[in-house]
Amino acid sequence: MEKHLADEHPDNPVLAKAVKSFRKIDYIAYGMGLLSRDESYATCVTWWPMIAVLGTFSAGKSTFINSHLGMKLQRTGNQAVDDKFTVICYSRHNEAKTLPGVALDADPRFPFFHISKSIEEISEAGQERIDAYLQLKTCPSENIRGKILIDSPGFDADSQRASTLRLTQHIINLSDLVLVFFDARHPEPKAMQDTLAYLVSASVNRADANKFLYILNQMDVTAQEDNPEEVVSAWQRSLAEVGLIAGRFYRIYNPDVAVPISDPQVKERFEKKREDDLRDIFARMQQIEVERSYRIVGKLEQTAKSIKNQIVVKLTEMLNEWKNKVLLFDGIIFAIFAVLGGVALHLSDSWDLLSALVPGNESFSTTALMVLLFILVFVHFTVRKRVADKIKKRLVQEMGNDHETCKQYIGAFSKSTAAYRSMLFKNPAGWNEVTEHTIDEIVDESNDYIQELNDQFTNPSGNEERNSQVIAE
Repeated sequence: MEKHLADEHPDNPVLAKAVKSFRKIDYIAYGMGLLSRDESYATCVTWWPMIAVLGTFSAGKSTFINSHLGMKLQRTGNQAVDDKFTVICYSRHNEAKTLPGVALDADPRFPFFHISKSIEEISEAGQERIDAYLQLKTCPSENIRGKILIDSPGFDADSQRASTLRLTQHIINLSDLVLVFFDARHPEPKAMQDTLAYLVSASVNRADANKFLYILNQMDVTAQEDNPEEVVSAWQRSLAEVGLIAGRFYRIYNPDVAVPISDPQVKERFEKKREDDLRDIFARMQQIEVERSYRIVGKLEQTAKSIKNQIVVKLTEMLNEWKNKVLLFDGIIFAIFAVLGGVALHLSDSWDLLSALVPGNESFSTTALMVLLFILVFVHFTVRKRVADKIKKRLVQEMGNDHETCKQYIGAFSKSTAAYRSMLFKNPAGWNEVTEHTIDEIVDESNDYIQELNDQFTNPSGNEERNSQVIAE
């Protein structure tokens, strides 16, 4: 990855430096149990500018993509014509090619690196089923050079709905720009309430909610009644029901497949609105090359801060709860054992048997003492494990659909509560003053990277322009 970025952007070393910082944070995660040795936080972010195209099966996603590419790459139709996620990227070859999903699973530059692990969790067939979910298409279109475009299968026609939604969430988290398409030919948006709830409500409270563009496609169908505002209002009301009360709808259609508009004035008005909105959409699509660098550095800083301010805090709370419950149950169980033993000794009038457990007595038995200690130790470690399992089970319920974060917490908590680790440790496994200092260093490095990017793309003082003007004069 570091070599690829150095070759791709020799004049922009920030991303190559960011790889080194990701490596440092990975070492911390390995020590804490957040990641396994074959995982990396660097693979949780796509290193190419990425645009996701989501929507219902009849919303015109593929037609829009083909128009943007300037070639017919994706199949189109009013019914579901593709049931896979299609990753589209540039190729120097003159013809388009379709590659299997394993091409994405094995390349860390793409957004589905090692996605087969997640697919194994949602598909009984395991890794062999990756090609049922993903495919890679290459094309020689200059409009896609340096970017990744992802076309999603239609939600309403998907028979593998659970896996599709999970992969969609993965795509949304990694994308620089998310185009959400809706079909203006469906006048009653409430018929798609489930799709709306997932595509829209999940984005409302996100910190990066501005990367979502909501596009009402095939607006030419409203030309006959000349009521585009009413159609847009109906969709806006539907979106408001799932929490989206801000933002705008982009109104577009493809003139090659549009319904003929007979009224010249209506046609001119519709075409002007379409051109204005398409210009804004394409401008955002071109801008993501800059946003990509900020996104990666932002992800680095976010990951470092979340480990220190969220994960460590949460793990510490879980460990304290685990310790308190273990001590409580140990006390209860040992007290019950003591009471039952005392009752048994009293009823049998065998108190002299206790002398076998006291070193120095004539009747002292090493075997008896070892058996008692073994029972106590076995009970203690059984309680440790049972309490830890209960807390992990509750954590899974609390995390809900956030599978990756839940997996990290469970891994770190399991390492901190392992049988070989003493309960006397206050901090989670792998967390100490050295790792905390390293996290602070990574945050400082990410701030330096942001400043380097600002130096490339901004110049508030205007000194360079002023100096250039002086030299020119």
